[in-house]
Amino acid sequence: MDIYITFMSFFVKGGIFMAPIALVGALALAIAVERFVTLTRLVVANRRVWDDVEPVLSNADFDAARAKTSKGETIVARLLGVGLARLGAVRRIDDIEKAMRANLMEVIPHLEKRTHYLATFANMSTLAGLLGTIIGLIHAFTAVSNADPADKAELLSASISIGMNCTAFGLMVAIPLVLVHSLLQTKTTELIDSLEMVSVKIVNTIAERSHYARPPVGSAAPAAAAMQVPVPSGA
Repeated sequence: MDIYITFMSFFVKGGIFMAPIALVGALALAIAVERFVTLTRLVVANRRVWDDVEPVLSNADFDAARAKTSKGETIVARLLGVGLARLGAVRRIDDIEKAMRANLMEVIPHLEKRTHYLATFANMSTLAGLLGTIIGLIHAFTAVSNADPADKAELLSASISIGMNCTAFGLMVAIPLVLVHSLLQTKTTELIDSLEMVSVKIVNTIAERSHYARPPVGSAAPAAAAMQVPVPSGA
C-alpha cells in the first residue's frame, strides 16, 4: 500500500503530461504482449510442422509431404505447400525457388507489423516527459518571481523536484520499451531466417531428389536448353 501511495503521489505531482505518457506506455505494453505471444506461437507451430515434414522430404516422398502441408495454416506449411505444389508443374528448379521467395516476401510484413511502433512510443514518452518538465519549470519560475524573496530558494527547489517527475516517468516508460523493441526485432529476425532456411532446404531437396537441373554457373543462352529437363516421373 505504501508503494501505491508513493507512486500515486509521484504521478499526481508530475503534472498533466503524466497521463499521456501512461497512455503511451499502456498501448506499447499491449502491442508488446501481442507481438511476443504471436511470434512465440509461430515459432512453436512452425517447428512442429517442420519436424513432421522433414523426414518424408528426406526420403523424397513428396506426395506425403504435400499431403501433410496441404491443410496446414502455419507459415512454414504454406511455404512448403507453394514449393511442393509446383513440383512437376514447372521444369526449372528456379521457378520453384522464385515462387517460394515471393510467398516469403508476402509473409515478412505480417511478421514485422506493429513492432516498429514500440520505438516510436519510446521516443514519444521521452519527449513528452521533457516537455512536461519544461512546462512545469516555466510555471515554477513564474510563481517564484512573485514570491517573497526569503521563500524563493525553497519554492524553486521544490518546483524543480516536482517538474523532474515527468522526465523521470517518461524515461521509466521509454527504457523498457527500447529493450522490448530490440527483443522482438531479434525474435522476428530469427523467425524470418528460419523460414529462409526451410526454403533453401526444400529447394535443395527437390533439386537433389527429383533430378531438376540448375543452370551452369557463368553459362549464357545455351544454358536454357540444359534447364529444360523432363518432368520427374511420379511428381
